[in-house]
Amino acid sequence: MALKYTTIEDLQSAHAELRKSFQARKTIPLAFRRAQLLQLARLFQENNDRLMAAHNSDLGRHKLEITLPEMGPIVSGAVRAAESLEEWNKPEKPVVEEWRNSWDTTVYTTPKGVVLIIGPWNYPFVCTILPLIGAIAAGCPCVVKPSKFSPASAQLLAELFPKYLDTSVYRIVNGAVAETTALLELKWEHIFFTGSGRVGRIIAAAAVKHVTPLTLELGSKSPVFIDADNTDIELAAKRILWGKQQNAGQCCMSPDYVLVPRAHQDAVAEAFKKAYQKFWPHPKGALDPSSELSSILNQHHYGRIMELLRRTEGNITHGGNADGLKRIEPTLVTDVRLDDSLMEDELFGPIIPLVPVNDVLDAIQIIQARPVPLVIYVFTDSEETKTKFLESTSSGTLVLNDTFTQLGIHEMPFGGQGDSGYGSYLGKFSFNTFVHRRSYINVPPAFEPFLGHRYPPFTEEGFQALSAPANIKIPDC
Repeated sequence: MALKYTTIEDLQSAHAELRKSFQARKTIPLAFRRAQLLQLARLFQENNDRLMAAHNSDLGRHKLEITLPEMGPIVSGAVRAAESLEEWNKPEKPVVEEWRNSWDTTVYTTPKGVVLIIGPWNYPFVCTILPLIGAIAAGCPCVVKPSKFSPASAQLLAELFPKYLDTSVYRIVNGAVAETTALLELKWEHIFFTGSGRVGRIIAAAAVKHVTPLTLELGSKSPVFIDADNTDIELAAKRILWGKQQNAGQCCMSPDYVLVPRAHQDAVAEAFKKAYQKFWPHPKGALDPSSELSSILNQHHYGRIMELLRRTEGNITHGGNADGLKRIEPTLVTDVRLDDSLMEDELFGPIIPLVPVNDVLDAIQIIQARPVPLVIYVFTDSEETKTKFLESTSSGTLVLNDTFTQLGIHEMPFGGQGDSGYGSYLGKFSFNTFVHRRSYINVPPAFEPFLGHRYPPFTEEGFQALSAPANIKIPDC
């Protein structure tokens, strides 16, 4: 499907219209927000078949691999947010010193303002719409910019939004570099971006000009450690392979490389082969037409992955074939060194490098020496190993004994740290991203007699009275 770009004049006009709507406080009533959230849920539920067909057209994914990570979390997330609006927006009454009790000390939740969401191509719905759910719940007008690399999905969203949502406050715009550049020249109260670290740095630099707060959800080389003496190796291989083959490995959460005790590397490799044969028992394996394996985005990315396989000095022990139709079968590479081509950058493809290590401490040191990953996956039943990873490593998320699970858990934050980004979302955490905690006090005139010491002319008596907080007793350790 051809993607119709929004003209720069139209996106500038949309920005101006959303600002007027916010100044008119159109998004403030909770009833309005609730109605829009439920309309968003209806958009995805009532157009499920069309949305999945567009997604398949862009990425060639099986309907199960679309509905599980993309459709379900959006519909359920929008409904849950609609049902939680009063609780999330309830003013908080902090506990204060007794002498301030009459000041009506309160923390209100207020929308930041007009926000921009820039979505990725690899998950064109969930990584774009879950942040939007938070923006709607927070009361923020929003411009949503889908990726040009998922044109069918982006064009369908542009068609459906005006049929379900109030376009004076929620607008889809489409385009490429020129249109995105024009958007970044405008003033926003928050920008939410999901994508590569390279583009994330460009967006961060543009945001600095307007002192705009950011959420950056970036990719990384998310490591896996298999504690082979303390886990079911076959189950670990099965779950890792399932996570890696999701969207042909084109996912920021994809398990990138596997650290395995060198004495168990052969057993782990055999477990991966066994899982592969169960997943794709067809004559041509994962490349059989009946397998419905996801496609690589484009010829450039396809060529990049094949070049990595050509350059690796590890041993390709299973897979490595391609069909010329931008499909590459999941490929297992053993004896991968830390300076190998497969360890240079995020793979973003269906390659599983096995990196032999001495033990759990060796694995942790390797992870510590590299940029902070979005996710660390650990397969172990050992409490000692769990504790070591929890206390000795940093990551956006730590997942034990599975891969690729968190986007469906609305009660937990999802986000990066360091090179993998900053900020978080999902459920109330999406809401928190787009609100400002506004403090409020009301100092009554009747309190004036107690404020006399702060006024000139200053006195020693006043100094002694007002310096008391600095002289409190500090507890012993």
